[in-house]
Amino acid sequence: MDTTPESNALVSIEIQPEYFDKQMNDVDTKPTKHRKGKSIVWEYFTVENVSAGIRRACCKQCNQSFAYSMGSKVAGTSHLKRHITKGRCKVDLHNQGHLDPSTPETGPVNRTPKRRRRYRSPTVSYPLFDPDMCRQEMARMIILHDYPLHLVEHIGFKAFVHNLQPSFNMVNFNTVQGDCVATYLKEKQMIHKLIEGMPGRVCLTLDIWNSHHTTGYIFVTGQFIDSDWKIHKKLLNVVMEPYPESDSAFSHAVSACLSDWNLEGKVFSLTINQSLSEIGLNSLRGLLSEKNPSILNGSTKSSSRNGQKVRDTVKYVKTSESVEEKFLALKQQLQVLSAKTLLLDDQTRWNTTYEMLLAASELKEVFSCLDTLEPDYSGSPSVEEWKLVENLCTHLKLLLNTASLLTSSVVPTANMFFHEAWKLQLELTRASTSEDREINTLTKPMLESFDKYWKNSCLILAIAVVMDPRFKMKLVDFSFTKIYGDEAATYIKIVDEGVHELFLEYVALPVPLTPAFVEQVNGESGDQKVEDGSGGLSNGLRLGLTDFDVYIMESTSQQSKSELDQYLEDAEQRNM
Repeated sequence: MDTTPESNALVSIEIQPEYFDKQMNDVDTKPTKHRKGKSIVWEYFTVENVSAGIRRACCKQCNQSFAYSMGSKVAGTSHLKRHITKGRCKVDLHNQGHLDPSTPETGPVNRTPKRRRRYRSPTVSYPLFDPDMCRQEMARMIILHDYPLHLVEHIGFKAFVHNLQPSFNMVNFNTVQGDCVATYLKEKQMIHKLIEGMPGRVCLTLDIWNSHHTTGYIFVTGQFIDSDWKIHKKLLNVVMEPYPESDSAFSHAVSACLSDWNLEGKVFSLTINQSLSEIGLNSLRGLLSEKNPSILNGSTKSSSRNGQKVRDTVKYVKTSESVEEKFLALKQQLQVLSAKTLLLDDQTRWNTTYEMLLAASELKEVFSCLDTLEPDYSGSPSVEEWKLVENLCTHLKLLLNTASLLTSSVVPTANMFFHEAWKLQLELTRASTSEDREINTLTKPMLESFDKYWKNSCLILAIAVVMDPRFKMKLVDFSFTKIYGDEAATYIKIVDEGVHELFLEYVALPVPLTPAFVEQVNGESGDQKVEDGSGGLSNGLRLGLTDFDVYIMESTSQQSKSELDQYLEDAEQRNM
């Protein structure tokens, strides 16, 4: 049989070992040397000639045949590998063993069962879908960016969310409204915990916004420092006022804030960004004095019996026109020179109580003779009670003058607070040690209340006075000596150390060098000139002395007094 070159080429490539022992039919053709198959599948398959030019691979275990070659086309060995590695061989499957293609040709065959290979994507941790968290974030987005609640019902937004996560059930208007309220309540509870744990007090700031519908909205912002010395600024309330121009608009907002956040007795200051009428200021003063237990309330409470007796007396006159006419006629008859008129106080505003007591004490002669014209009148205070009322008015006047100054339309600075505070401390201290038992009993509770403020704020206020070039440490020495007497040196030393400690923290802050000083140190001054040795310095010598100049500056500053000491030793500027 003749063999074409094309078939010879095919046989020379794919000839199998069993063909070497066979003799060719054509004696004139020399045997061709064929290389041994290197694929591992030939350990499990043999090649058989089916017909002319067609050969098939036969499995040695299950005798199943597979296409191998047809003419010049070779099928390859991939499908043969799959037969023995994927468990498709019936005998191999029966023996519960699978071939590992990576097993070397030599040595025993490893028939340990192995897991089938699966093609997977790289391992990436994907967060689990949480619909509740998605709703919370949607409510937070609406609140943060002031989006309308109807956004969740817009067709475009619903389609966008569905494409992002088809499993998310879109909420409606009522649901997202409830989610927003729940977010607000959660944030409010967190702020409540901060306020409950704060060691100090809250500074409130009021701002008003007027709408086009003549209604107003008052924004109450609170600033405070927590136990970790971190400052917080939170919007506490937004109160709608139908009459924003009224004198009581801000009082309503402050009252709602104090009640809503349990801030009674925790307010340190109140700042308003616009001027108020005198009636509005008095309304705020009364509200703060009622909600914050302090000397403003303690003064009248310590003498509540006498104050109530005077109040009943004034009420008897003011509630009857005939009695009031008799009272005025008796005043003219007795020629009482007082220009005061009787008035009933508002017990939530301590300044009106002072005005009522002051007017009644100046008209005490008229009250003492009123029973002659009005037989039913028998509740006039005694002489001792009138004396106690006068003493009470003396101390309330000092408080009224201080409160009027600090709550005026002109914003006072911290050094002005110190002047009024130390005068109050001095007068209350003197009154509490008075030999008069009534005065002593009256002022002791006031002094105890005021001491809480004084001990917490005297150091800060004193430092503010030291920074005033008109007073410096002189006013601190003068006021503390009067207040503390022999113990004044201890408190003065505390203020002095506090001022110096604050100054040292200030100078320790890194301050960038000025451009001129940097150029001087680097030797980059624009007017450098090379001079001869007769009188000037060359560039090289001047560069060498730059470090010396810096050393002289540093050593001089270390040996000299600090700027603070020089400031304190200079004379006060009393003409400012």
